[in-house]
Amino acid sequence: MEMNELRDQITIEDDDGNEKDYNVEALFDMADDSYALLSSSEEVILMRIEEYEDEQTLVGVTNPEEKASILAAYALAVEADREPNIISD
Repeated sequence: MEMNELRDQITIEDDDGNEKDYNVEALFDMADDSYALLSSSEEVILMRIEEYEDEQTLVGVTNPEEKASILAAYALAVEADREPNIISD
């Protein structure tokens, strides 16, 4: 991706009503859940995508062990995609 290429952006409102813009770095599924990896100029966050009827909501992944295992699995999948021979059948 070129430096000037635009990414999808979303605005998230926290519990206090503060809004912050994030770039969508990745959307991916693990097990039965969907996740979004988001970045701003200050941080990178992992959010679970939950569906209620016809709407999607982002929910923060706050459990450090859950977050670490999801990010580790995501990193492994990205590496396997870059190096197709890393995982053999």
